[in-house]
Amino acid sequence: TKRHHDLYLAEAGSLQLPGCFAMTETGHGSNVRGLETTATFDPVEDEFIVHSPTEQAGKEYIGNALHGRLATVFAQLIVGGENHGVHALLVPLRDEHHRLLPGIRIEDNGQKVGLNGVDNGRIWFDQVRVPRENLLNRFGEVSAEGVYSSPIENPGRRFFTMLGTLVGGRVCVPKAGLSAAKSGLTIAVRYALRRRQFAADFTQPETLLLDYPSHQRRLMPLLAKAYALHFALDHLTDRYVARSDDDIREIESLAAGLKSYATWFTTECLQECREACGGKGYLSENRIGGLKADTDIFTTFEGDNTVLMQLVAKSLLTTFRQSFHEEGTMGVLRFLATRITTAVTERNPIVVRNTDPEHLLDPDFHHSAFTYREQRLLYSVAQRLRNRIKSGENSYDAYLACQMHLLALAEAHVERIVLEQFRNRIENLEASEAKAALEKVYALFALATIERRRAWYLEANYLEGNKTKAIRRLIDQLCLEVRQQAGLLVDAFAIAPSLLAAPIAL
Repeated sequence: TKRHHDLYLAEAGSLQLPGCFAMTETGHGSNVRGLETTATFDPVEDEFIVHSPTEQAGKEYIGNALHGRLATVFAQLIVGGENHGVHALLVPLRDEHHRLLPGIRIEDNGQKVGLNGVDNGRIWFDQVRVPRENLLNRFGEVSAEGVYSSPIENPGRRFFTMLGTLVGGRVCVPKAGLSAAKSGLTIAVRYALRRRQFAADFTQPETLLLDYPSHQRRLMPLLAKAYALHFALDHLTDRYVARSDDDIREIESLAAGLKSYATWFTTECLQECREACGGKGYLSENRIGGLKADTDIFTTFEGDNTVLMQLVAKSLLTTFRQSFHEEGTMGVLRFLATRITTAVTERNPIVVRNTDPEHLLDPDFHHSAFTYREQRLLYSVAQRLRNRIKSGENSYDAYLACQMHLLALAEAHVERIVLEQFRNRIENLEASEAKAALEKVYALFALATIERRRAWYLEANYLEGNKTKAIRRLIDQLCLEVRQQAGLLVDAFAIAPSLLAAPIAL
């Protein structure tokens, strides 16, 4: 609240008061509700006692632990013997001479796979006392008399509202990951436009790597997906900036899904770019290895991707006004009852078999295919949950039994959003060569995604084998066509040479 802003923001912003964010513990990462660190109110001294009761309760992977003087510590708030759940407090770590304060123990996490320019450490607290005013009290306050109050009465809703403040990180991380993927693609594409290998005979010039269909196939769909994610993440940023209380839950789900989808893409993309550059890609000076190492953790920090995708699935199954455990699976099914009638449409046998290129390139076909997959999975998982609950299984076990199905649903949902945002951006462009080029990039993304999910579409009888073969042939053709613009497409990322800094791409 304002009292904390007035006291700390100016010095923190100028780095006179370096700080750190201490949520994750050795024993609890994704399960924030299970944190062991305690903050117990002492009404006699008007202070909180912050304590790590076990070694596993130590804060882990804390950025800036080596230099931070002040930590935002997440702990179980205990007032009058009652646990009010996880809250955040400001806890001083060091004095102005950088000496550790009493009760504070800090260790380095050690060498990491990447991001070693960022310090990470462990922090333990031994009966550390802080003033009552150090409680970050936007969502919960403790009076001098030891009375707890909150503007949000429901503990579950209060917990998720507090965690909702973390959504900004889930907006930034995927954009950072995509920037790394763009760098990798720029390096790999430019190298492939210069590097030659093999020829029909010794009288002919050797063939450029990017003129090989196999090389086009490994890089062009990734380039198309990078463009698709660029527009989707722009959409996420716009939604986040304009957020309100009415749509914050939807934005949190969108951020969780796109963070996961984009950072998984970054990991996959950079590996393919490294391999596409052969031995040159393995040299540190050409940076792909460094980009891989530094972004690998993006799938874990700011929320483990698999856990985040489960949050996306839950938001599709409930209004998420309360946590899944409070609402219960029956609440999920009540919500779905209003949607089941529109969840699945009859498959048109003519469409299932249609291999005409005009049909396969039609954005309506792409959107229908993506939407059908999402709605079919939504309907299916609802039925699975319903059947398990009816058989007497408890909601937690029913959810675990459907976990993989829920992850598939979340992925289908995110892919549909990415497709729609790419299409929306193209349709808002005036006719031009750039728009024509983006139309091909869009079609490549759409069809490559359908091809990637072809096993599901075949099992669901949404596509027949002849149609998936026709899609494969059309993707090959689109890869060739996009290859003609590949240099311009990576140039459009506008990465300065000083930032790209890879000799094989300059």
